[in-house]
Amino acid sequence: MKTRTLLSPVTALVIAGSLSPLAHAAKQAELPLSSRGKELEEKYTEELEGLRDEVISALPELDEAKKARFLEVRSKWDGLKSVGDDTPPAEKKAHDELKEQIDSESMEIGADLLAELAPVLSSDALDAKLMRIAVLTHGTPRGLAEFAQKGVEQEKLLETFFGDEELMRQVLEAGGANGGEYGEMMEVYTAILEASERARERGTIFHRLALGMAIQMPWLNAEGSGGADGKAGIHGILFNANSGIEQVPRYLHYEKAFLDGELDPAFPDLNTWECRYVANDGYSNEDLAWFRQMLRIYRPDHITTDDYKWRYIRIVKSDVPYCSPTTDPSLGTPAQQHIALGGICGRRAYYGRFSTRAFGIPSRQSTQTAHGAMNHWTPDGWVICLGAWWSVAYCGPWGGLDFLLDSQAREFDDYQLVRRAQWIADAFAEPDTALSNSNYGKNGGFWNSLAFVKKQLMVKEAKVKALELVGGMKLGESDDLIGDEEGEDIEIPDEFKEVTVSDDGTITLPAVAAYSPRKSSDRILFLKSWDEGYQLHYSRLGQRPELFKYRIEVPVEGEYELTALAATVSPDLEVLVRINRDEPGPFAMPYTKGMWESSEPIRVKLSEGRNMISVTARTPNRGVSIKHWQLKPVK
Repeated sequence: MKTRTLLSPVTALVIAGSLSPLAHAAKQAELPLSSRGKELEEKYTEELEGLRDEVISALPELDEAKKARFLEVRSKWDGLKSVGDDTPPAEKKAHDELKEQIDSESMEIGADLLAELAPVLSSDALDAKLMRIAVLTHGTPRGLAEFAQKGVEQEKLLETFFGDEELMRQVLEAGGANGGEYGEMMEVYTAILEASERARERGTIFHRLALGMAIQMPWLNAEGSGGADGKAGIHGILFNANSGIEQVPRYLHYEKAFLDGELDPAFPDLNTWECRYVANDGYSNEDLAWFRQMLRIYRPDHITTDDYKWRYIRIVKSDVPYCSPTTDPSLGTPAQQHIALGGICGRRAYYGRFSTRAFGIPSRQSTQTAHGAMNHWTPDGWVICLGAWWSVAYCGPWGGLDFLLDSQAREFDDYQLVRRAQWIADAFAEPDTALSNSNYGKNGGFWNSLAFVKKQLMVKEAKVKALELVGGMKLGESDDLIGDEEGEDIEIPDEFKEVTVSDDGTITLPAVAAYSPRKSSDRILFLKSWDEGYQLHYSRLGQRPELFKYRIEVPVEGEYELTALAATVSPDLEVLVRINRDEPGPFAMPYTKGMWESSEPIRVKLSEGRNMISVTARTPNRGVSIKHWQLKPVK
């Protein structure tokens, strides 16, 4: 197998198998072919050329005048120069008006051509040949031969793939194998199916996840823009050479998490294309499991919010401080360190992707000039978090505008016409449309340009709107508030505020039994716990410190040991506790890595009858969730 830079499937195969000049140029030095490798390369080349001839001869004649007019308009689109921030307003306005005019004309002529070609693009008669062309074009005869020459098993894997038309369609509909590595994809796919009976059940989320992972991997590095070749790991299971994370255990991790009810309710409805962006995270399986448990305990409201744009990822806003990134292995795993220590935009975006993927939500990087952001799936479309608009986003080699358009168009049944147009483009060995934002939709051949216009038409006719940014650059590069921090006002039944006294005189005071405040603010939040009952959360964010106060009846005057059942995600957290009119004293909260844990006790003196306990924290502070307080008599 040759050593080469592995490109995203959308670089070399924009959704359906179109190999771009960029993909050809990016391939590095090829490994020598054995005699068998040369035979296979010749075989694949002859097959590709023969299939191309067959498909081209089977296509109907086009109206040459319409085709020429379409290409003429597209050449105007290609010739449009980009404008920058320093472009004079009048010049920018004229540019935008011309761009809109050319775009409108392109779609009008394209719609006419698409109507004429509807019988071809709506028919699956040529699909078997077109799909083989797409794979041979994307994988290249040379690349496929390099894999197959390694041995009988490798050659058989490719034969199995080419002989399974249903599987080939599913792979191409999901964007094709990352980097054109269809052999390596089949190794991962086969290994997962051998390890899981459920993954063999086609049509299920288990099979879609297995296939999505195999397509996107074996390069976990990976947003798709590059990575190491898959290599044999322990027991021959492929793993990512950069991260050391094995794909089969990663698949089994998600399968178990789903069966245990730990993933998002939308997860079982994800398609294969979406599944490819779920499991390719650099954090370990241990970190993924820890994060799900931590969020259920520490901030359950981040899981249950109806706002999918903020679901899970809101932990970045609430608890990952914007500061210079550091490491401290004594604080735990990488995921535990990163939330404890914080970081700048890159680490926060990385943590945001991790937070969504941990719960089975597809997520991608969204690199921007001197800034790290991310985007992720929602039921209403993909959305950018912690950064600026799609026009400046870079998703691996995929420009944000192109990714946005494609993700929107994929929601429609007519997307199959886009795929066929791209497959036909492969038959003509056409160049693909550009992926970068600066050359959005430019420089493609006739069929690829037609596919691009078809996507535009689908989105325009359906009046699909892109979702608004979440947080934007302001949040991505600061801890500033954005005005939506106040917690939900919830009704807490009296039974969950009830103070209880055990046989040894220990008083248990629910954290939500405070008489002040009575409702949530941007600093103090009353939350429904994930398991049962309720809890109080004192946020690291907020306009100013706030007090929360309790009144408690004590049967006997004396000393008591005060403890709290608390959950924290950072060390060295201290609150201030005031008993009646005494001076406030320090109360150390334990570093619990987000799990419930009792604090070390402090001694306080209480009077017989009613007492008041007040709690606050100096700013800046980190967050803490408290389930209850306990007062144990000192005997």
